[in-house]
Amino acid sequence: MKKILIVLVLIALTLQGGAKVQKVCEDLTLQVRFDDPTEDHEPLPKSPIMIPSVTLEGHTLYFATSCDGCTLRLLDANDNAVYSTVIPTGTTSLVLHSSLSGEYEIQIIQGNICFYGYINL
Repeated sequence: MKKILIVLVLIALTLQGGAKVQKVCEDLTLQVRFDDPTEDHEPLPKSPIMIPSVTLEGHTLYFATSCDGCTLRLLDANDNAVYSTVIPTGTTSLVLHSSLSGEYEIQIIQGNICFYGYINL
């Protein structure tokens, strides 16, 4: 009887230890436009523009593609910049300030091209 009890306890422990915690990351859908449409710009290149691949988990942005030297901005509902920074070279993740909450327009500006989308913090 003891052997059966020990075997059942060991099985229960192995099943419990096998549970995995899955990260919940939100893929950001980014679109492309000129940073300032009122200025004269060179025409968009004929080859496709590589849109950065960015995910959001909590207040952390993860960059699957390089955004080295790009400017990251968050705009509130009134188009006021509430956060702005230059993404350092080699950055794969960036933690946003925990005081930010609500819906924002995210902009990643590379030269005169703006990749933008919307996030909810």
